[in-house]
Amino acid sequence: MRKIIHMDLDAFFCAVEEQRNPALRGVAFAVGGRPESRGVVASCSYAARRLGIHSAMPMAQAVRLCHDLVIVPSSHGVYSEVSRQVMAIVHEFTELVEQISIDEAFLDVAGLWRIDGTPGDIAARLRRDVAEQVGLPITVGMARTKFLAKVASGVAKPDGLLVVPPDRELEFLRPLPVERLWGVGRVTAATLHAHGLHRVADLARESEVELVALLGRSVGRHLHALAHGHDPRPVRPHRRRRSVGAQHALGRPRSAAGHDPGLVDATLRMLVERVTGRMRAAGRAGRTVVLRL
Repeated sequence: MRKIIHMDLDAFFCAVEEQRNPALRGVAFAVGGRPESRGVVASCSYAARRLGIHSAMPMAQAVRLCHDLVIVPSSHGVYSEVSRQVMAIVHEFTELVEQISIDEAFLDVAGLWRIDGTPGDIAARLRRDVAEQVGLPITVGMARTKFLAKVASGVAKPDGLLVVPPDRELEFLRPLPVERLWGVGRVTAATLHAHGLHRVADLARESEVELVALLGRSVGRHLHALAHGHDPRPVRPHRRRRSVGAQHALGRPRSAAGHDPGLVDATLRMLVERVTGRMRAAGRAGRTVVLRL
């Protein structure tokens, strides 16, 4: 049986900036571009999040929500180096590592229990090693599948550890809001809510045929499987990708005129920053840019 860990560095850019400047701890601040240059929030501290600020938000809007917001310019070279240090620690546990972003990775630790203890012990030691050697908070979720491990880490945030035993998977999953499922953005969530489907338990009661009729073949089958805890995908060790991309769903426009151009512009800038950050972390250079709207 697979034992999969999902590790996620908490508010990574902000955590690095707090480490560089301890005066930022407990302060509402955002990493990103200046509002006068139509900058966007790349990441924000938990103090800022409590005020309604979030990533991908135009910085000008963030400043309106918090007049005392501290804006810290992005330092992608620093973030890439810290990410490299963390991933080096991760690879000390196992080579079955699938890094999915600058601050996230999956590990398959199924074969390590005879040497390193239970998967829960391994997860706890991973958190301790990252905290002691790099000085950053890290949240870890552990489960039988990648999907459940990632959901577990999301529930455990910030700076937490959650292990989902195989015999309690559905007990853990069913009460959660549908937004916790991979592939459920604002548009899909709105469709589900309009049909009275608010929690994973609601989805699990629907047949695959009903979900396909509501959401389409691909999404319907995908969510039906996840609602029952099914996810056969293995951890795939790093393979050099031919492309690096990012996407963000804006949902339905609030007026007949369509989305606010400022929001579209800020979102595009955020996506560009996200892609270029991943490329810097991977030491990649690009030749072709593709934009899909």
